[in-house]
Amino acid sequence: MTAREHEDRRPAQWFDRSWDGRVSRTGASDSEAEERDKIADAARDGRWTELFGLLEPHGTLVNRTRLGGTRGFAPLHQVAWHGAPVDTARRLITLGAWRTLRTAAGKTPLDIARDRGHTHLLDILRPVVRHPLPEDVLRGLEEHLTMLIRGGRYADFVLRQQLRLPQLAPITELAVPKLWFPVPGQYGGIEIELQGTELMVTNFSRAGGWSLRYRVTSSSVHFVEERIDAPGVPPIVRSPEPGR
Repeated sequence: MTAREHEDRRPAQWFDRSWDGRVSRTGASDSEAEERDKIADAARDGRWTELFGLLEPHGTLVNRTRLGGTRGFAPLHQVAWHGAPVDTARRLITLGAWRTLRTAAGKTPLDIARDRGHTHLLDILRPVVRHPLPEDVLRGLEEHLTMLIRGGRYADFVLRQQLRLPQLAPITELAVPKLWFPVPGQYGGIEIELQGTELMVTNFSRAGGWSLRYRVTSSSVHFVEERIDAPGVPPIVRSPEPGR
């Protein structure tokens, strides 16, 4: 299965705001690994014309990293490293590259450009945050989202597939503050929506016919409801007992 075919398994409304959790080559098809290697190689080597030829047919790959890599560099990080022209950075951002995406070392493209002395890139790489949050709130939301995923119904799949859990800073860049985190092979995943200073998080599986909703704050996680949609049976919705 190609990376594009994998993308097509998610709901159509998520095409431009999906969090790519796959970092291991284990479980990836040869065609997907090859596709991502070509993108990573072109960006690493500063072959920008080739890079855009690979990305522009389906720009949803613009925030992907190399499978099996350790640095966590997406194409925009490589632009910052090389000190590429401003127009190259702008073109990637137009395709949907996130300026708040962090590498494995916690560096954004802006951090890398600043560290490398590429001052001509500082303005274009400075994040445009549409949904600002205090740093402590953002950090708390991310910590509790991580706790929820690691302790939830998809915990075994996330661990077994070595999935990288979502960073929340990119959601603050999006016009519609939602991220879709697919869990490969499960015909479902996790919807993450920023609502003010809280998250509404829905785990669901189309194959299993179930969904679980939670409200996540910077200091806690609250169960909202469970919905079971079995074929031929009216939906069953379970919510917390009153007073709990």
